[in-house]
Amino acid sequence: MYQGYNGHFMHLVTAIALGGALGAVLRHFAGSAAFRLFGGDFPYGTLAINVAGSFAIGLAISLLAPGFPGNMALRGFLTVGLLGSFTTFSAFSMETMLLIERGEWAQVLAYVVGSVLLTVSGAYLGMQMGKAAL
Repeated sequence: MYQGYNGHFMHLVTAIALGGALGAVLRHFAGSAAFRLFGGDFPYGTLAINVAGSFAIGLAISLLAPGFPGNMALRGFLTVGLLGSFTTFSAFSMETMLLIERGEWAQVLAYVVGSVLLTVSGAYLGMQMGKAAL
């Protein structure tokens, strides 16, 4: 049985799977909306999704820290499932390669640096807000 989980293993698996399904659907529609709003010249949707998701995972991790009286299924649903499928580095990598193939070097630099700095900053701010709320 899964160590550190005081419940049924399948509850955790189900929570992660449901969160993953929801996160994937949200990611699809958020990315599609960004594409319709801003076009496809720059991957604004993926950047916004990764920044928002990084903020949310920082907030969730700090609020659902090991000492927090929450349950493992909720943590799995939010962090591994929902936010894990909502944000994706595979899309980031693919879009970076497409920009490289087009020779858009200024956009490559802006996207890579912006993605790393803004997502790490989002996680930091989320964690700080979560800690302040406790």
